[in-house]
Amino acid sequence: MTCVIQFQASVEVLRRKTVLLLLSDLEASHEEILVLSQIYLESRSRPEFQYEIVWLPIVDRSKGWNDAQEQKFKELQALMPWYTLHHPSLLEPAIVKFVKEKWHFSKKMMLVTLDPQQGKVACPNAIHMAWIWGNLAYPFTISKEESLWNMESWRLELVVDGIDPNLIDWMASGKFICLYGGEDMDWIRNFTKSARSVAQRAGIDLQMLYVGKSNNKERVRRINSMITAENLSYCLMDLTSVWYFWTRIESMFYSKMQLGKTIQEDKVMQEVLTMLSFDGSDQGWALISRGSFEMARAKSQIITKTLEDYTIWEEDARSKGFVPALIEYFLQLHTPQHCNRLILPGLDGDIPEMIVCAECGRAMEKFFMYRCCTD
Repeated sequence: MTCVIQFQASVEVLRRKTVLLLLSDLEASHEEILVLSQIYLESRSRPEFQYEIVWLPIVDRSKGWNDAQEQKFKELQALMPWYTLHHPSLLEPAIVKFVKEKWHFSKKMMLVTLDPQQGKVACPNAIHMAWIWGNLAYPFTISKEESLWNMESWRLELVVDGIDPNLIDWMASGKFICLYGGEDMDWIRNFTKSARSVAQRAGIDLQMLYVGKSNNKERVRRINSMITAENLSYCLMDLTSVWYFWTRIESMFYSKMQLGKTIQEDKVMQEVLTMLSFDGSDQGWALISRGSFEMARAKSQIITKTLEDYTIWEEDARSKGFVPALIEYFLQLHTPQHCNRLILPGLDGDIPEMIVCAECGRAMEKFFMYRCCTD
């Protein structure tokens, strides 16, 4: 498809550069724009990153255009440090139709990579790469995505990406790290108290970080305040960091899908689905790690029971190591009776026909859910 893009700059600024077409409607979140802006602005000081972003606002103007939409467009445009279409009216209806039908744009923000030589699509959606690796994903092609995953594995650095300065220090000094989430304050109080008690008895330095949930800003804000006031653990106090943590986890799933990977054969996808099922659950959960690769994770009931039973596996913890012993005891407590809930955002053409349970491997039932999250 040939498309003439009109914006307030000469088209020469795009010549011989990778172009990322940013597709979104007028509901693009400030978190998305803020994090992408940080990635883009970082690239400006690095001459090896020869790319530009151009925002194409995808708006159905057949339904009319009003002052509120005009104001929303201008507000979003003002937040963006990259090139933008001068006005949505400049995007012809045929192009909007093409973007929706051929590039499967629905509502979620997309980044379509055009190569610098012929302007051909080099990646149908590079947004997942951008969230996971930032500018390390340059030039944002499918082949680059494949090479990045070939060097990756399920490890703590991939999960957290230095999302909190404390994490970098904890990892560097070899401390045990616990990420946890959930919305039940009673469970959070009991869990953090039990975890501290077991860590003291085991003689390990355990640092805990609450990473919240992906879909309830105000609730997470209140829980952060209570955790901080009661000195229960560290928190991701910046709610953009909470959003970014869960968006990166979700993006790992879609990035792998884009490359044709399957849940049954891919370890990262299995672990990502487990994390997403934790987030979709009403229960609390915890992931305890030391170093890059020793990671144990479980839902609230299993982690609570495991901590209560520490005297049973204490000797194993001393002989085999705390995290390996923790994993073994988790596995002993797993039962066939369980219920996992997984919430995936609807991306046209990207939702797999079948998802298997991360715990038992059986196919999960599929339901439809309509959710409005404006908080």
